[in-house]
Amino acid sequence: MEPRGRGRGRDHHSPSTAPVVVRYEESERGSGSKEKNSSADSDSVEMRVGKLSIGDDKPAAAGFDICPPKQAGSVVLKPPLLLKNREKRQSSNSRSNVVVSLRPGMVFLKGYLSLSDQEMIVKRCRELGVGSGGFYQHGYGEDTKMHLKMMCLEKNWDPQFGQYGDRRPFDGAKPPQIPPEFHSHVHSALKDSNALLPSISPDICIVNFYSETGRLGLHQDKDESPDSLRLGLPVISFSIGDSADFLYADHRDLDQPKKLQLQSGDVLIFGGPSRNLFHGVASIHPNTAPNLLLQHTNLCPGRLNLTFRRY
Repeated sequence: MEPRGRGRGRDHHSPSTAPVVVRYEESERGSGSKEKNSSADSDSVEMRVGKLSIGDDKPAAAGFDICPPKQAGSVVLKPPLLLKNREKRQSSNSRSNVVVSLRPGMVFLKGYLSLSDQEMIVKRCRELGVGSGGFYQHGYGEDTKMHLKMMCLEKNWDPQFGQYGDRRPFDGAKPPQIPPEFHSHVHSALKDSNALLPSISPDICIVNFYSETGRLGLHQDKDESPDSLRLGLPVISFSIGDSADFLYADHRDLDQPKKLQLQSGDVLIFGGPSRNLFHGVASIHPNTAPNLLLQHTNLCPGRLNLTFRRY
């Protein structure tokens, strides 16, 4: 799920299943700033986005590349044959039928996306992410940059003010459209979930790339329209790459939120009575992404997460 900019900051603490609150140093924030909840990836790569006025037709600065070209002379270790055969079986086009109801309105589709589905999604996100409106790092001022790669599709979401719009305010770029293939997977997942949730045609997709040390504090997805929230229109989340410990609870201050490990290919849906659930990511498990996925896409170490919703 997406990091909420209001009340978010840098996170350099060790992984934990409890909600995390960190504060910016005064040298970064300036005096009188309020505390920020953690939502930042601890990625060491910073990508600066050039500032353009809204309405400027010039292309925005190139986005972060989640699948950088392999370095010349780099050595790639081949996975064991047993692991390769297991991943090849998972790469078939048949979808998993493991559906787990976690609570009313919250459904977990284990291994739903096949390896070929995941490769397609990674490649499409990479193509969109390096272009205008692609991956960027949001900041809260001149001296404070989130270590988080984010890209919005169809509608832009401003983390700082929690608002949707047609263009990114800092460079005027229009978000790319949601690819038709993504729509197809969302519709299929909703149908196969048997969750009795309203079906949606998403007009928002927020794509986050977490580094291996990324975390996300407990938050709610509540910036959609009042009608969307009132009807409990579902949020659909795709996980690709390294595994993550996902937290969820009815209240932010709950001492022991429930934890679910999301692996590459998993789909999580929550809506209806679970639409306003607090949720977050406690930790990323390095080196857990499928080897064939990495070989075929060269995806950076970390987790790619797509969340779809209807405004």
